[in-house]
Amino acid sequence: MNRRDFHKLSFGAAAATMLPSANLFAEPANTVAANDGHKFSVMLWTMDRTLSFEQKLQRVAEAGYTGAEVGNEYEKWTPAEWKTALAAKDKYGITIDSAVPGRNALSDHSKRDALTEDIKKAIPGAKQLGCNQFIYTAYTRVPSQTPEQRRDAIVDTLKYAADLCAKDDIEIVLEPIDWLEYKQEAVPSVADAFEITRLVGNPKVKVLYDFYHEQKQAGNLIEKLTKNVDQVGLVHIADVPGRHEPGTGEVFYTNIYKELARLKYDRYICMEFTPSAGHEWVPTLRKAREEAIAAMKQA
Repeated sequence: MNRRDFHKLSFGAAAATMLPSANLFAEPANTVAANDGHKFSVMLWTMDRTLSFEQKLQRVAEAGYTGAEVGNEYEKWTPAEWKTALAAKDKYGITIDSAVPGRNALSDHSKRDALTEDIKKAIPGAKQLGCNQFIYTAYTRVPSQTPEQRRDAIVDTLKYAADLCAKDDIEIVLEPIDWLEYKQEAVPSVADAFEITRLVGNPKVKVLYDFYHEQKQAGNLIEKLTKNVDQVGLVHIADVPGRHEPGTGEVFYTNIYKELARLKYDRYICMEFTPSAGHEWVPTLRKAREEAIAAMKQA
């Protein structure tokens, strides 16, 4: 299950399965150095669901990426599936940079036991994958809470969650989800999320700045990035509308990439889009990465 399943969304037809090229990995191009010092990742839920984990990593690496993000599907893997997954991760040189432990209403303290269980279940597999970051959305609002009570409750929950993850050195990133996608979301904008993480005051609690969600919710993407980059632990990339590759919608990603470079952002840049009609996965992902690198060189 992935984080979009957590919000009960259904996604349309997946992109067609693509055969690997004959010269796949003939050159060790899948390195941070090949990406001009930047780290690029792909959220695996966006890929064709008929593909195995190994096949997804193969395509991610063929497109020149060094990272991949998962949900919590690894919690259900058999020993044989684990063996295959870890071998694929090593074979293709992929870092699992983030995972999604579960869906919890962070402002609802009555759900604390469920949160605890989700995190404790997620940690062993994350450690085996070498993953040191968990993605959380705040999920559903508690109707009786004032905005201030909601904020304070989420701050308290994130402090608690960070303490649970501390001994395993796992970071938490809070991801806002726009109200057009989920109208009951407790944290719909990065403006709210940045306030929350500053109040948490723990360097292991950051914000996932998803430009797709923020454009739908509030816009003004670059100013909020510039003023709060110290709180950003991860960025997600997709265009609006449609959640397709950059260049298909209204977000001018060239300027966003230039600002990320100017700010010396050194964490993962994760592609979380589905290719537009008629476009295949590997070339579309490769083009998105190359365009990002070219833009950042202009900074």
